[in-house]
Amino acid sequence: MERGPVVGAGLGARARIRALLGCLVKVLLWVASALLYFGSEQAARLLGSPCLRRLYHAWLAAVVIFGPLLQFHVNPRTIFASHGNFFNIKFVNSAWGWTCTFLGGFVLLVVFLATRRVAVTARHLSRLVVGAAVWRGAGRAFLLIEDLTGSCFEPLPQGLLLHELPDRRSCLAAGHQWRGYTVSSHTFLLTFCCLLMAEEAAVFAKYLAHGLPAGAPLRLVFLLNVLLLGLWNFLLLCTVIYFHQYTHKVVGAAVGTFAWYLTYGSWYHQPWSPGSPGHGLFPRPHSSRKRN
Repeated sequence: MERGPVVGAGLGARARIRALLGCLVKVLLWVASALLYFGSEQAARLLGSPCLRRLYHAWLAAVVIFGPLLQFHVNPRTIFASHGNFFNIKFVNSAWGWTCTFLGGFVLLVVFLATRRVAVTARHLSRLVVGAAVWRGAGRAFLLIEDLTGSCFEPLPQGLLLHELPDRRSCLAAGHQWRGYTVSSHTFLLTFCCLLMAEEAAVFAKYLAHGLPAGAPLRLVFLLNVLLLGLWNFLLLCTVIYFHQYTHKVVGAAVGTFAWYLTYGSWYHQPWSPGSPGHGLFPRPHSSRKRN
């Protein structure tokens, strides 16, 4: 006879707990949404500043030129000093794949939401196809340089014995080592990806200024690209500190910068190109004409 009030009190307590948890979830979602909107607005303003973008080029140059000096002030046994570390295997070796995945989603959303035209969207996405061709072409060119400047060596306990084998294939087939001038492909790729992502992400500031649709999914994709850009900067610094010879790193970064200049700095401004980021997405202000 006395269990009724006890059961009723228990159900009431559970209902209050569920209501409290529901309110807590709503508060957390509101805070997350506010942080998402605030973070995306500030990041867009930062990346959209022409002055800061010019300084960013100087920052990358300083990282590659002066970053190797930090090797005398860091721990050589840290995880980032190993070729087999997690970030080197999962991110640096697949940097172009990560860049295409994240940046492709961002470009797709921005262009399609701004124009609602599939053809324009495909044209802007073709910049990533050009970037892939640049990466593949540069990799083949680096291997060709190594083949033309290399020699075959046999490792011995006393040192290296030079062999007169004509090319890399026959040298490796004989179990020897081929050593030539090796341009740092990692430095090239990270530099090129950093410049490319900064250029593409800078469009978001103008996108927001025009009041175009910018819901949570688009803002989240944008912030993921910003985080990936930050990761590429960090891994570029680790690469120039721990790996490759100095000139190999400088040449790789110089080739990456030159590739950016040929595409984003020059060709994409021509009418017969994929177009520069933001081209044709935003309405132009009408200029008032004076009548005589």
